[in-house]
Amino acid sequence: MARRRGQVDEKKSEAILDAAAALFADKGLQAKMDEIARLAGVSKQTVYNRFASKLEIAQALAAKRVEDIVAPLRTAGDPQTVLENLALTLLNRVCSADKVGSMRGVALVSVEAPEIAHAIYEAGPLKSLTVLAGWLQEQTRLGLLDVRDAEQAAEMFSGLVLGHGHLRAMLDVPQLAPEKRAARAREAARIFVTAHRPKSSPDRSVQATS
Repeated sequence: MARRRGQVDEKKSEAILDAAAALFADKGLQAKMDEIARLAGVSKQTVYNRFASKLEIAQALAAKRVEDIVAPLRTAGDPQTVLENLALTLLNRVCSADKVGSMRGVALVSVEAPEIAHAIYEAGPLKSLTVLAGWLQEQTRLGLLDVRDAEQAAEMFSGLVLGHGHLRAMLDVPQLAPEKRAARAREAARIFVTAHRPKSSPDRSVQATS
């Protein structure tokens, strides 16, 4: 069966983003739009039809990664289970082999064009923290957690999960082994939920969300 036009367009956009990610990791902003087009297997005009600039491509890449990372927050479950799934997703993203090049690509961009690096941060990591903070606020409203400063707590949870993950990726030193990530995710979620258990009922288990 022939694919509909929307499906074809989506495949082309994905190919462009994949090509851009590879080239940005290798060359930073020195990567050219025609190189991206060539690697993606599309015309240069097709690239410009979807993304007016390399900034728009970088923002789209960051936004796509955010949606992949925060997906566990869209699922039902008790706070500890949801946070454990989020932590494991985050670890697998940051500790993956292809993340090394991505981190270095952002570092290159930050030197050449700090405004683009800031835009990538706002569309990516900051957006992830904002989504997590909103989720923590909702859990507090439901009485399942007691989080006083959701934005600070979101950043602290990220740090608790990743440890030196970003630094290891930047320096290309061995990451946390895959077989240890689940245990790290489980412990990070346990510590966080214990620290933010509702004070009015310290002995009860955190109940599942409806």
